Amino acid sequence: MTSIRVALAQTNSTVGDLDGNAATVLRVASAAAAEGADLIAFGEMVLTGYPIEDLAVRGSFQRAAAARLSALAGDLVSAGAGDAVVVVGALGTAADGRPTNTAVVLHQGRIVTRYTKHHLPNYGVFDEFRIFASGNEPVVVDVAGSRVGLAICEDIWQDGGTVEQLTDDSLDLLLVINGSPYERGKAPLRVRLGAQRAREVGAPVAYVNLIGGQDDLVFDGGSFVVDVDGELLASGPTFVEHLLVLDVDAPGQTVVRDAAFARRADDTEQMYDAVVLGLRDYAAKNGFRSVILGLSGGIDSALVAAIAADAVGAENVVGVSMPSVYSSAHSRTDAEDSAQRIGLDYRVQEIASMVDAFQGALGLSGTAEENLQARMRGVILMALSNAEGHLVLATGNKSELAVGYSTIYGDAVGGYAPLKDVSKTRVWELARFRNARALDAGGVEPIPENSITKPPSAELRPGQRDDQSLPDYELLDNVLDAYVENALGRDDLLASGFAPEVVETVVSLVDRAEWKRRQYPIGPKVTAMAFGRDRRLPITNAFRESGAD
Repeated sequence: MTSIRVALAQTNSTVGDLDGNAATVLRVASAAAAEGADLIAFGEMVLTGYPIEDLAVRGSFQRAAAARLSALAGDLVSAGAGDAVVVVGALGTAADGRPTNTAVVLHQGRIVTRYTKHHLPNYGVFDEFRIFASGNEPVVVDVAGSRVGLAICEDIWQDGGTVEQLTDDSLDLLLVINGSPYERGKAPLRVRLGAQRAREVGAPVAYVNLIGGQDDLVFDGGSFVVDVDGELLASGPTFVEHLLVLDVDAPGQTVVRDAAFARRADDTEQMYDAVVLGLRDYAAKNGFRSVILGLSGGIDSALVAAIAADAVGAENVVGVSMPSVYSSAHSRTDAEDSAQRIGLDYRVQEIASMVDAFQGALGLSGTAEENLQARMRGVILMALSNAEGHLVLATGNKSELAVGYSTIYGDAVGGYAPLKDVSKTRVWELARFRNARALDAGGVEPIPENSITKPPSAELRPGQRDDQSLPDYELLDNVLDAYVENALGRDDLLASGFAPEVVETVVSLVDRAEWKRRQYPIGPKVTAMAFGRDRRLPITNAFRESGAD
């Protein structure tokens, strides 16, 4: 083989923004061509955004996507990238008229060939098997005298298909374009898988991934190259656009022109960056310039306020303290402290008179009275959102959502929930991380220490604490991890050593709260089993784990 220069372009697309996505491709391809790239690779369905879900079957969208792809081939020539082989993810059409998930090869102003994704995932967040037709033919492209095989994301996660077909094809490089969503701990799995496939096809593997938020998914980038023997040769950063350029001379001889290895953040830092990017893109791509949230003085709202400031800028965050007669003095002062540390727009709206008005008419007590307070707060936030155009952020975490420890139409109101897939124990972890990051940068810790250390409480009745209604959060999260993440039943939970009374309580609460979860705002998926696309159970469901009510 001759030497080829490869450019892996991890970019941020917006679903449906064909012109904007094409402009990004042109901008980055021009930069890569200026560095002498022979092969420029973009992520899965970069031209349409990903995932496009049922947009794929809409005729008007199919026609618009096809027209934009055709124009892109010529535009690349005008942008100075006509001599490079450019691979873009796009929407295609099968012989039977069904849409396809396709890698399109562009060169010298024309479409040279297309590769159709073989393995269509039908698990977790993916519904591709329902939408797309699958391919069955391998594609090898000549790039400056080198043989480059193509694959798309799931094709390397499953045995067989194009990887198996290419094992005897004397490849010089296997290029994999991806739209692989972030999950905590997933990045090392990708590299190990890339190494395995490199050894199988007898060629280096170049893996390019999207970045950016799309509804409840966050794509983290982290593009990389592994050698034929599985050695990691180069890696890109996570959660930012990046162009990784390298020379491939022969298997085992790859020269990286860019920084060889991006700094690999630990799991906590990556999770924090994921929720920030998820919120930033959800707001920007849906036309919101500002966000609003209730500031209670507790850890969840303090963390969400810090995330929001990092995502959209502190000047675009409104925090509203809404004390009731049961709100403690420290809750009020901690909320104000949080706002001052971050520099957001801080407001105070007492709710006592509103609650009294409803109480005078309804005479509620117990849980109904407690929920009324939360709903008054939800009304205030939604009213300000309507009046001023803010995106309302729900501040609840995954542990609370799991057991239904939230008030529907109260603290559960909002358009986006940054902590929806973050357990309570990890809320504390992220708060500590964010404060440490601030100190390392010579700044002020955004989250008050008292918000982190004080016992959690909804403060809807005198002396209320979360541990009066729920197991200790560390124990609760361990049970939830087993029951929700790993789908263990009651007997398995007991065999794992959890106390029967804890198992009965948690299982019963989780099963009864499905209707609440279904109505909760979307939020960024950061674990392998997020509520929503990942875990879908019927609301009307008479099955109960043996022993549970």
